[in-house]
Amino acid sequence: MFKRLARSFRCTVTLGVRAAVIDEQERVLLLRHTYTIGWFLPGGGVERGETAEEALRRELREETEIDITAAPALFGIYFNGRASVRDHVLVYVVRSFAILNLKRPDLEIEEVRWFPISDLPPDTHPVTRRRLTEITTGLTPEPIW
Repeated sequence: MFKRLARSFRCTVTLGVRAAVIDEQERVLLLRHTYTIGWFLPGGGVERGETAEEALRRELREETEIDITAAPALFGIYFNGRASVRDHVLVYVVRSFAILNLKRPDLEIEEVRWFPISDLPPDTHPVTRRRLTEITTGLTPEPIW
């Protein structure tokens, strides 16, 4: 029994989702967290019993107050070895959405703003910048987050 329990801990894969929400003017929605520096794509972890798309919809509502109105396009699957040896991140492109409210700062989210993809803020996280370059230019996605 102990071996089976130990193996279940070793074999755990964690999965996260991120959304590149892009509007008709080719602006992308980015956010700043209260606990780290830089601008990021919204997203978070997939919870037990939840599909990746359900997690994406939940995270977007929680972090940005955006509701996805059509199926998002899966852009890439990335290995995030910085987080854990078994962590992966799915990146979706969201072009069909509704803004429910203006997101106000809270304990987790400091700010949510639209930026032209061609003019991202200087402190955009390098991984966020790389994913947006891949999405908008056709650059081959790197498999590492």
